[in-house]
Amino acid sequence: MATLLRTPASIRADALVERVADNPVLALATGAELGATPAPSPEQPQLTEPSRALALSDVIAVKAGPGEALMRLAYRLGVPGHALAAPFRRPQPLRVLATVESPNRGDRAAGTALRAGHFLIHGARLPIASFDFSAAARHAPGVERVLHSFSWLADLAASAPRADGAAVAERIATQWLHAHRELGKGPAWEPEHAGLRLMAWLVHAPLVLGGQDKQLKSRLLAAIAETAGWLDKHAPREAAGFGQVTAWAGVVAAGLLLPHGKPRRLFGEAGLVKALGDMVGEDGGLLSRCPAAQLDAIRLLTDLIACYEAAEVTPPAALEVMRELLVPPLLALRHGDGMLGSWQGQGAISADRINAVIEASGVRTRPLSVVQGWGYQRAKAGETLLQFDTAPPPRAKHARTGCASTLAFELSDGPQRVIVNCGGAALAGGQVPARIGQGLRATAAFSTLVLDNANSTAVLLNGQLGKGVETVNFDRRTVPSRGREATRIDAAHDGYASRFGLTHQRILTLSGDGTELAGEDLLIPTAKNGKRGKIAFALRFHLGRGVEVQLSGDKRGASLLLPDGRLWQFRLGGDRAGADAITLTAEDSLWVDGDGRPHATEQLVIEGLALRSGGQFSWLFRKTG
Repeated sequence: MATLLRTPASIRADALVERVADNPVLALATGAELGATPAPSPEQPQLTEPSRALALSDVIAVKAGPGEALMRLAYRLGVPGHALAAPFRRPQPLRVLATVESPNRGDRAAGTALRAGHFLIHGARLPIASFDFSAAARHAPGVERVLHSFSWLADLAASAPRADGAAVAERIATQWLHAHRELGKGPAWEPEHAGLRLMAWLVHAPLVLGGQDKQLKSRLLAAIAETAGWLDKHAPREAAGFGQVTAWAGVVAAGLLLPHGKPRRLFGEAGLVKALGDMVGEDGGLLSRCPAAQLDAIRLLTDLIACYEAAEVTPPAALEVMRELLVPPLLALRHGDGMLGSWQGQGAISADRINAVIEASGVRTRPLSVVQGWGYQRAKAGETLLQFDTAPPPRAKHARTGCASTLAFELSDGPQRVIVNCGGAALAGGQVPARIGQGLRATAAFSTLVLDNANSTAVLLNGQLGKGVETVNFDRRTVPSRGREATRIDAAHDGYASRFGLTHQRILTLSGDGTELAGEDLLIPTAKNGKRGKIAFALRFHLGRGVEVQLSGDKRGASLLLPDGRLWQFRLGGDRAGADAITLTAEDSLWVDGDGRPHATEQLVIEGLALRSGGQFSWLFRKTG
């Protein structure tokens, strides 16, 4: 049985070297090619580390001759860019040198709302006229991100011709600049927000700089230069993760599109490639294990590569390689409806949004099938698709909105979702009330086992996680079942070991035709004899939106009628060793869609008392119509 650890370590992904040498564009045929090491076989389990970073800078170093290397060093030491790029010429006036044609498209509905006088963020409408833009204002994290990153420029551009959107862009930009005159103060100057904002200003320069207000144009150009200079200093200091990557991307974009930018570009490229390697695991999954962050990273690289094309400069091979690596893990989390699973605080991001980002990237590949660091096992049989979280949660330094979801699963049948997770913690503050955001990160908000109503990993404030799951042992293999090969995934975590002296093991077996998912949850004592007494447990199965539940007469099963008429049966197995007072009930639940809208749903809950010396509970989902 392989073991997934939270221990970080840097690796050299030698498997990429030959692929890049042969084909820099990386024509990936299967997800099996993505890992730096082969998948562990049942006979020879291997030790893997999901949080270890891909040392991309060791694989594809940014090419630079002696002169460029010296220029990069001098810029890093503080020599002005114009003194290095054109030492005997007068500095050029500040302007954006090229028009970027990014294939990324914004949200047309959000752009239409902007033209009507509202921000539309996670389904909530926020009037622009009464919005508090000040640096001291505190909004929900999602609202701050949209506002301060200027990502709304892409939405505005998608909703109307440039001439129609310029006045709205000018109005909002004027209010924002007036409220943020002091450099580095407030949430607007988090490196992630600052990097995304600089990228947005440069990519959408014709929209925000092409209006009639000449004074605003001058102020905005000055803000572009100031932000680029601020990022020069702060990008190297930022902790590894998406925030550092966006900061370095802003530096590179400024180096491409502002006068005398070559020294800044060379400086930024070296930092960006290293930051990408520190953010991404060996199989292409972000160490935050967040599908929305994965999507954002692909979009960011597409915009940055478009900046290279506008400046007529060849991008480093590492950027295209990384974009190729990021896509297969994202595709692995798509259900039959085309939307993403609800993992690490995100809602079920829409198929249209995913398709748009993938199409813009130009990457054509298959879902990741051999999982190492990403940690989400994917199994498909017939029209049934299973997603299973078999890795520790992200480390605190990588967590975006960290959730205690270890050993949770989701199940879909074609376009219909049968079992889901609540999701949406990162969208709290819009239509999801901020007060329940913390609860949506808890283990009980996921389809897994909960002991004593405690989280398997401690859920802290501001999206962070504390102590809990450190290791996950897992094994995946095919087994014979009724003349076909079924997929069996066996995983166990230690999140409850220190508190309760028990390890949670979950075994899921998906039949070859996709009509059955058999599950077994075991509580295994960590000590030889185990502790005395009993402990409360709950097995929760959150049901998809629109699924109608009817409990059986003996209260040991339930019928699940899906919105399109498909029928699944749930049955609690007879093997309940080490437990008593077990009940099966249907309770209220909540599911958050990709637009941040909460929907009332139901959940099946198996509750009872388990012996601290161990317990075993089996159950079955079967498709009957």
